[in-house]
Amino acid sequence: MKKKFSATWKSSKQPRKQRKYRYNAPLHIRQKFVRAILSKELRKKHGKRNFGLKKGDKVKVMVGQFKKHEGKVEKVDLKRLKIYIEGVEVVKKDGTKTTYPFEPSNLMITELSLDDKMRRKIMERGKIK
Repeated sequence: MKKKFSATWKSSKQPRKQRKYRYNAPLHIRQKFVRAILSKELRKKHGKRNFGLKKGDKVKVMVGQFKKHEGKVEKVDLKRLKIYIEGVEVVKKDGTKTTYPFEPSNLMITELSLDDKMRRKIMERGKIK
């Protein structure tokens, strides 16, 4: 099996090919993998179900040991497809604290950071009239 990313690949039932596609994807495609659902208020306001995560967004953890915790997105790691949230830390065995990585699918966006001009433009385009 080739190691190179295929831009023409559509889909497969085989998990190994799905994993290979995600693992070898370039950064501009990996950006599409870090999306989270919007809260009910934001869905109604913007007419969208989900949106890409960005540093500065406020999110709520929906699943896992940090369920119901809220905080701002501190870092988006496209290489590992993980999201790091301010204030959500785990204590290691030696007593040091470290940020905990989250899957984007386990998060809900509660407040969008509209500092970026392009992002503002996209949100205005999607509004329900």
